[in-house]
Amino acid sequence: MADEVLYAVRERVAAITLNRPQYANAQNSAMTYALDAAFARAVNDDGVAVVVLAGAGRHFCAGHDIGTPERDADQSFDREAVLWWDHVGKEGADARYAREMEVYLGMCRRWREIPKPLIAMVHGACIAGGLMLAWVCDLIVAADDAFFADPVVKMGIPGVEYFAHPWVLGPRFAKEVLFTGGRFSAERAYQVGMVSRVVPRAELESATFELAGQVAGMPRFGLALAKRAVNQCEDLMGQRAGMDSVFGLHHMAHAHNAEVSGHSLAGLDARGMKASG
Repeated sequence: MADEVLYAVRERVAAITLNRPQYANAQNSAMTYALDAAFARAVNDDGVAVVVLAGAGRHFCAGHDIGTPERDADQSFDREAVLWWDHVGKEGADARYAREMEVYLGMCRRWREIPKPLIAMVHGACIAGGLMLAWVCDLIVAADDAFFADPVVKMGIPGVEYFAHPWVLGPRFAKEVLFTGGRFSAERAYQVGMVSRVVPRAELESATFELAGQVAGMPRFGLALAKRAVNQCEDLMGQRAGMDSVFGLHHMAHAHNAEVSGHSLAGLDARGMKASG
């Protein structure tokens, strides 16, 4: 297992930990594929009933890597989520579309379909791409110091690639989150139904693993079917088709930025995003 992700098993619970704390666990491609390998390992281990996803250090995840020294958007990896050509060596929208369909939208959809229950254990920042990781999980236990945001409208982009906002936040609050780009608290996330439980920071780990243990006591096949049932109902409510539609708008925004400013992110990096709001 790559150093970007840590893997351990506690009784019948696999603990998978994002491990780039020096960058607030910003997701580069190496982390994405290490995370995919960790999820596959947990699925294939009959001794694992539940998976807990956590972040090392001060924050759960600050989002996609858009500027660390180990940003690897120009590197090739063996593709797992979609059957499409490699983005490396392609130009313009061709490259962006190929990469983001694989490492962002495709991977999140792949992980959402994991047959074992996933529980996100969130503390500190859960921003943009971090929201995507939390949202593919079935349950979210948040520390009272957790905060959430999708600020990418500041780039002129209508939300992150895995556009679950209307389903996990409700349409009205989804618009507020996107229109303002501001943070919302764990308590607010709980009020709108995005978060399952909010606990004191000092109790986050114990509360999460207690819940995981409770879930692990249920029949494995029953859990898998119950998860699939809810996911199918979400898709019947339009989630999958909605995401496909918004993914097109997302890439139109990238192309517009590139045409107008010469930069698909409108010239903003992580520091610029923070300074802008």
